[in-house]
Amino acid sequence: MAKSPSRRPRRLLPPRAKPNLVWRRRLLVGVLSAAFVTLSAAVFYRQVIETDFLRTEGERRYLRDAEIAARRGMIMDRNGEPLAVSTPVETVWADPRRLAEHLDALAPLASVLGLDAGALREKVAANRERGFIYLKRRVSFDEARQVREVIARHQISGIDFETEYRRFYPGAEVFGHVIGFTNIEDRGQEGMELAYDDLLKAEPGLRRIIRDGRHRIVQEVEQIRPPHPGKDLTLSLDRRLQFLAYRELMKAVKEHKARGGTVVVLDVASGEVLAMVNQPGYNPNADRETDADHRRNRALTDVMEPGSTAKPFVVAAALEKKLISPGTRIATGSGMMMVGKNTVRDVHNYGNLDVTGVITKSSNVGSVKIAQMMDYATLWNLYDQLGFGHATGVGFPGETVGRLRHYTKWRPFDHATMAFGYSFSVTALQLAQSYGVLAADGVKRPVTLLKRIPATDGHPDEHAAPSAVRVLSADTARKVRAMMETVVSDKGTAKQAQIPGYRVGGKTGTAKKAGPGGYGAGRYQSVFAGFIPAGQPRLVMVVMVDEPRGGAYYGGVVAAPVFQRVMEGAMRLLNIPPDDLEPSMLLAVAGREPAP
Repeated sequence: MAKSPSRRPRRLLPPRAKPNLVWRRRLLVGVLSAAFVTLSAAVFYRQVIETDFLRTEGERRYLRDAEIAARRGMIMDRNGEPLAVSTPVETVWADPRRLAEHLDALAPLASVLGLDAGALREKVAANRERGFIYLKRRVSFDEARQVREVIARHQISGIDFETEYRRFYPGAEVFGHVIGFTNIEDRGQEGMELAYDDLLKAEPGLRRIIRDGRHRIVQEVEQIRPPHPGKDLTLSLDRRLQFLAYRELMKAVKEHKARGGTVVVLDVASGEVLAMVNQPGYNPNADRETDADHRRNRALTDVMEPGSTAKPFVVAAALEKKLISPGTRIATGSGMMMVGKNTVRDVHNYGNLDVTGVITKSSNVGSVKIAQMMDYATLWNLYDQLGFGHATGVGFPGETVGRLRHYTKWRPFDHATMAFGYSFSVTALQLAQSYGVLAADGVKRPVTLLKRIPATDGHPDEHAAPSAVRVLSADTARKVRAMMETVVSDKGTAKQAQIPGYRVGGKTGTAKKAGPGGYGAGRYQSVFAGFIPAGQPRLVMVVMVDEPRGGAYYGGVVAAPVFQRVMEGAMRLLNIPPDDLEPSMLLAVAGREPAP
C-alpha cells in the first residue's frame, strides 16, 4: 500500500485584534503618559518655581507677627512725683470662628466682662468670617481672673489675652484739666497728653512667634523690631501747691454757690506755673464722656474782663510817662463823671484822692482821669506788651488769646472803660503773667507749664527760660507794688488777703459778666490778683470765682480769702521766710518772751 504524501503542520495565527481594543489600549497609554507628564510638571512647578509661595502659605498656618507693647512716657511734677503713669494690663480677644462653637457660654462670659450678652452674641455672629475681634480691652486683673475661670469651666476655645498699657492718673481731678487724658489707643486727647503726644507716645515692637492649633505661643522665633518707650515729661507744677489750691478753690465755689472758678500760681523768677486748677472738675480715670464743659481748662480757654485788676497798669503807664507820682491828687468829685453820654461811677464818694488812694479805694473815676492824661496809644501799647490779646506760648491745646482791639478803633468811652478793666478780655494765665511783670521789677518772662532746667557746663537745656523782655522800669514797678500793698491793708478792699508776717500786694476786681444780651444783673466775676512777699515777690497768684450766688460777690470778700489761705500754705511749703515780722513775732522766732 503506498504511503500518502506527508502533510505540513498548520501554523496557528493569533486572532486579529479587534479595532475597539486597540483604541482603548492607546487611550490608556496616552492618559497615563499625560498624567505622568502633568504630575512631573506639577512637582517641578511646586518644588522649584513655587517654593516661596508654598513656604509662605505654610508659615501662615503657624507663624504670626505679634506686637510687643511699649510704655507711654510718664508725666511728673517738678519734684518727680508721678502725675500720669502707664501700667500693664490685659486685653481679651477672641477668634469668632471658634468662639461661635460655644454660644451657650457667651452669657457668663459677657457677665464677667460687664458686656450685654445679646450684643456679644451679635458681635460674634457678625464676625464669624474673621479670625480676630476684641472682646474687651484693658480689663482689670479681677476681670481677667474671672474670664479665665469661665474659660476653664465651660471649656471655651478661641479666647486669648495680650498685654497692653493703661494710663492712670494718681492726682485724678486735681490735675485733670492740665494733664488731660488718652484714648483706648493710648494717644493723647486733651491737655498736656495731647500737646506733647509725639514726645510721650511709645512705639510698639514687633516679634515673630509660632502658635499651635489652639493659638498658644509655642516659641518666639525672632524680634523684628524692638519696642521704644515714650519719653518722660516733667511739668512745672508743684503737686503740693496744686492740691492746696484745688482744695481752697473748691471750698470757695461751694461756699459762694458759684458756677466755677480758677486759680493760677506763678513763680516770679522763672515764669513757671506752679499751680493751675479749675472748678468744676472731672476725673480722667473715670468715664471720659462727662460734660465737655467740665473738662475745659478755664485758666487758658475762658476769658474774662479783668475789672479793677487792670487799674495798676493804668497808673504804671502814667508813671512811665512821668505824668503823675504816687502823691498826685486826683479829684473824683462826687463819685460820678460823664464821658460823652455815658456815666462812670464809684461805689462811694471818695472826694479827692492821691494816686495811691485811687488804687487803695479802687476808684473808677480816678482811674479814668489818670487814663485821660494819656493818648489812646500809650495805654494800648502797655496792654499789648503785657501780653493781652496774645497767646502766652505755653502750647496748651485750645488756648484763647483774649481780645484787645487796636487803639485806632477806640471811642472816648472805650478809652474810659479800658481804664477800669472793661472792653477787653484776658485769660487767668494772661492776667497772672501781667502781674508777674510788676512783681519782677518790670521784666516780662515767658510762662511755661514745663519745668525750667538751668543751663549747665555751657549747654542750655531745651526747656531753659527764653530771654526776658523789659516792659516797665524797675522804679515804676516798685512804686506800683508799694501802692498795691495798701489794698491789702485795713484801709483797702482786700483786707482778707493779709498773711501774718508777710507783706502782700494785690488788687481786687469785681467785673460784671457779659452775656448774649449784655451785662446781666447779679452776674459777676470776683477776682483777686496779688504777689508775695511784696518787697521781693516770689509768687504771683490770680483767683477768679465765676458768678458767686451766695450773697457776697466782691473780689475782696470772695476771691481774696482764697489767695490768703493758699499763699499762707505756700510760704510754709516753699520755706519762704517772713518779711514783715512785728517785734513780738521776732522775739517768738528767737525763742524769747516779750517784755511785760
